[in-house]
Amino acid sequence: MVITVCGLFPAGDTNAQDATIEFAVFKVGFIVGAGGGTGTLTYQGKSYPLRVGGVSLGATIGASRAELVGNVYNLSKPEDIEGTYTAAAGSAVLAGGGSVANLQNSKGVSLSVSGRSIGLEFSLNLSGLRISLR
Repeated sequence: MVITVCGLFPAGDTNAQDATIEFAVFKVGFIVGAGGGTGTLTYQGKSYPLRVGGVSLGATIGASRAELVGNVYNLSKPEDIEGTYTAAAGSAVLAGGGSVANLQNSKGVSLSVSGRSIGLEFSLNLSGLRISLR
């Protein structure tokens, strides 16, 4: 899933980052897009493997891959990373193949990630990103 939605909230503006995250996600679609991938959460010196997935509805055509890295805020324990993430606010950012996203789950965990997108995709949709521990 290519994440090209940027939330404009100050992720962890009063708190230092709690962890880091990196993941690669593949997306393919025609009208309905489906994606999946893997990643790693690094929290208190330990690495936790992740499974990443999601579905987007809207005008989606093409296939792509996104490689993203970033910071995690408001994480109390590794299990809190799990959940569905949505954009905290709705703006689109895609510059030179790069993606930036600020996402949050229902537990209040925030991700501030950036990276690059590879592939050909036109997408005008609302995307959800599901993260779980493997």
